[in-house]
Amino acid sequence: MEGVAVWFFQLWMFVVLFLIMLPAMFGLSLGVTGVYIQGLVHILEWATLRIQREREQQSGVPDPLPNGIIERGGGSMQEGVGRLRGDGPSTGGLFSLSDALFFYQTGLESIVDDTVTQRFSSEELNSWNLLTRTNQNFRYISLRLTLFWGVGVFVRYGLLLPFRVTLAVIGLSWLVIGTVLVGLLPESSVKNWLSELVHLTCYRVCARGLSATILYHNKENRPQKGGICVANHTTPIDIVILANDGCYAMVGQVHGGLMGVLQRSMSRSCPHVWFERSEMKDRHTVTNRLRAHVAARTKLPILIFPEGTCVNNTSVMMFKKGSFEIGGTIYPVAIKYDARFGDAFWNSSKYNMVSYVLRMMTSWAIVVNVWYLPPMERQEEEDAAQFANRVKSAIAQQGGLLDLDWDGGLKRGKVKDSFREEQQKQYSSIITATDQ
Repeated sequence: MEGVAVWFFQLWMFVVLFLIMLPAMFGLSLGVTGVYIQGLVHILEWATLRIQREREQQSGVPDPLPNGIIERGGGSMQEGVGRLRGDGPSTGGLFSLSDALFFYQTGLESIVDDTVTQRFSSEELNSWNLLTRTNQNFRYISLRLTLFWGVGVFVRYGLLLPFRVTLAVIGLSWLVIGTVLVGLLPESSVKNWLSELVHLTCYRVCARGLSATILYHNKENRPQKGGICVANHTTPIDIVILANDGCYAMVGQVHGGLMGVLQRSMSRSCPHVWFERSEMKDRHTVTNRLRAHVAARTKLPILIFPEGTCVNNTSVMMFKKGSFEIGGTIYPVAIKYDARFGDAFWNSSKYNMVSYVLRMMTSWAIVVNVWYLPPMERQEEEDAAQFANRVKSAIAQQGGLLDLDWDGGLKRGKVKDSFREEQQKQYSSIITATDQ
C-alpha cells in the first residue's frame, strides 16, 4: 500500500513540476489546456442542444430568463417628455402635467429593472454550463445530463481542484521567497531583470492553477515604462491575467494577513505603490506619489482599475478621474471573460476571498480575451473627467461591453446630490426653453 502511495506521489510531482510548472515558467504551453477547452466547448454545445430539445418536448421546463425584465423607452429626457406631450422631441416651454408621467415611468423602470445593481450580480447565461451555481434546474431535464453533471463534479473537485491548489500554493510561495531574495541584491539592471522574471514566472504558475487560457490582442500596444495602464475590473485575478504578459507596478491599500505578506515581499524587489488607509483618503498625497512614479521613466507602468470596484463583465462603469490627473501616457486595456466556462466576477458583498477563490478553482476554466488599445493622452481642451470618459468608452467598445455613466460606488452608497441636481437642470432647461 505504501508503495502505491509513493508511486502516486511521484507521478503527481512529475506532472506538476515538469508538465505544468516548467512550461509555465518559460511562457510555453504543451497544448493540454487548449485540447481541454476544445473538449469543453463540444460538451457544452451538446448540452445546449439537449436542453433545447427537451424544452420543446416538456412544457414544464422553464425558459431561460431574458436579459431584461422590461423594455425601456430609451432616449433623452427631452425626447421622453416630448413623446408624452405628443409634440415630438423638439418640445419646449412651460410646464405640462404629463411631464410628471415621464418621471414616474423612469422611476418605476429603475425600481423594476435597475441597471446599476444588475452589474453587481452574476451574468445570466443563455444556457446551462453544467455548473450547479449557474443552472436553471437544467440538470434535471434528463438522466444523461444529470450523469454528465455528476462526472463534471468529480472532475472539477476530485482531479482539477487538487492540481490547482497545489499550483497556487507553489506560485504564491515562490513569489514570496523569490522577491525577498531578489530584494537583497543592490539596485542594478540585473536586479530589475530578476524581479521581472520572478513576477512573470509566479503569475504564470498561478494562471495555470486556474486553467487560464488568455488571448492577447494587439501586443504592439502593450503598456510601456513610465506610463499608466487602466483597465475594466471584474475580479482580483485581473492582475494575474495582465501580469502574465508583462510586469506592472501595483497600486493599492496596505493590508494585513497573507495579503500583507505578499505586498511587503513584492515591494522588496519592485517599486509598487502601497498606501496606508489614512493616505488613501488624501487625494493630494496619492496623486503626488503616483506622479513621482510616472515621472521616473525607468519604472514599471502603473496598473490601475479606475472603476474602483468589480463589475460583472457586462459593462464598464464610471472611471474615477484621479488616475487621469496624474499626467503621462494612458494605456487602455479591455478585458472580457467567457462566462461559459466559469463566472469570474467577484461579488465581494456576497462572498469572501476564500469562498471566491474556491469557486474559481472549481470552475471549468478561465477563458479571457485581452485587448491592448493604442495609447491615449489628454487633449488640451479636456479636463480629467472628460478624458476618463473617452478612455472608458474606448475600452467598452473594444470589449463589447455596455458603456455606463453610473458610479460603481453606488454598489454601497447613495446617489450623489450632484446627479439629482443635473436631472433638475435638464428638466429646467426644457420648461424654460422657447420654441423657435
